[in-house]
Amino acid sequence: VWLMESGGGLVQSGGSLRLSCAASGSLYSFKSMGWFRRTTGTQREWVATISRPDNLEYADSVKGRFTIARDNAKNTVTLQMNSLKPEDTGIYYCYGDPASGASARSWGPGTQVTVSA
Repeated sequence: VWLMESGGGLVQSGGSLRLSCAASGSLYSFKSMGWFRRTTGTQREWVATISRPDNLEYADSVKGRFTIARDNAKNTVTLQMNSLKPEDTGIYYCYGDPASGASARSWGPGTQVTVSA
């Protein structure tokens, strides 16, 4: 199952963006899905995770501003990002951990988010 992100772009500080991660197959093939990001000068940083049945986890840096959700009918996981800050600028990657446990984590190619001051 492959993953593909969309929804990145340029937004002013305080604005909002909604990222989507489309899976080529059913989301039920994943036990958990989420987002990482690579900001300027940093390693990849975990952002949020949604795991079965619908447990939500967020990095402290985005808690209260970002919301992760899944739409099983559309095979899509979304990341609603509000109150964006310049330090949120980076490449956002979607990931999925297979339910079987026999395969490696799947990653999307990433989508660029740029927040201007």
